[in-house]
Amino acid sequence: MRVFLTHNPEDREAYYGRALPLLTRIAGVVQNPFDHDLSTEALIDAAQGCDVIVAHRSTPGEAVLFERVPSLVAFLRCAVDTSTIDVDAASANGVLVARADKTFVASTAELALGLLLDVARNITVSSAEFAAGRTPVQRPGRQLQGRTAGIIGFGSIGSHLAALLVAVGMEVLVHDPFVADPRVEGVSFVGLDELLCVADAVFPLAPGSADTENLIGAPELAVMRRGTLLINVSRGELLDESAVADAVRSGQLGGLGLDVGRAADQRPSPELAALPGVVATPHLGGLTPENADAQASSSVEQVEAIVAGVVPPRSLNAEHATRLHALWDRTRR
Repeated sequence: MRVFLTHNPEDREAYYGRALPLLTRIAGVVQNPFDHDLSTEALIDAAQGCDVIVAHRSTPGEAVLFERVPSLVAFLRCAVDTSTIDVDAASANGVLVARADKTFVASTAELALGLLLDVARNITVSSAEFAAGRTPVQRPGRQLQGRTAGIIGFGSIGSHLAALLVAVGMEVLVHDPFVADPRVEGVSFVGLDELLCVADAVFPLAPGSADTENLIGAPELAVMRRGTLLINVSRGELLDESAVADAVRSGQLGGLGLDVGRAADQRPSPELAALPGVVATPHLGGLTPENADAQASSSVEQVEAIVAGVVPPRSLNAEHATRLHALWDRTRR
């Protein structure tokens, strides 16, 4: 079994370094030889003859890849997001697609809380001024205790974050039409309009889809209280960035914390990140050793399953994995 690992050296060290010896014990591993992410054309050339691609989140799975690497039986995303993988094209070409286990919940929720604390207390801008030898402006911060947080989407991250916010003394309002009210102490389910009108800090945590594109746009920003804080650690496309930039400039938003955006690799857009009142981190939500190791190990688990002749866990199109079944048939003869 030959496995191509797409991670560039920096990402390989951060996300896959401790799992790599495990992978090399069960398969022949071909590593990205360059110090940058591969284009699809470069990946097609580099992965020829490989059975499996273990892909960093920045590596798209385009139709042409599945068409032009005939040896490929599986494309394993070493992350949960599969929005840049053409699963239909993979299925049409008989290639299995699978994703990593959802192990980033705690790390992402904790970063959301960190961004809220940063924008509420002006931590980054004040520390940067102080480090540069300037006397910082005495910017009044906001105490979170007694304030109201609004979470849009009560999935794994939203529910974990809610517990953290309740623990610091915030009242938590939640809007999620697909989740029943769990009757959690300190958490109230409300309509979206009520949440936007009342919350002092808003966290859009809905999944990225056509229905949630620009979930927070000019109409939603207009009904928020002036000075509301907005924190996005979910998907960049949830925000209408032009409208959000206008709200930051006008003071309608009192602060903006971002870990995701519409730039490459879902990072915050540089133009938005550069605005005063914005704290932006470059998609660090899952960058903890605990999460990185768990997601990398989940791809090792999937390769082990393929070697053992078993459909890997978290497969998205197992019923269309004809190349994988053909490989198993050949190895059993």
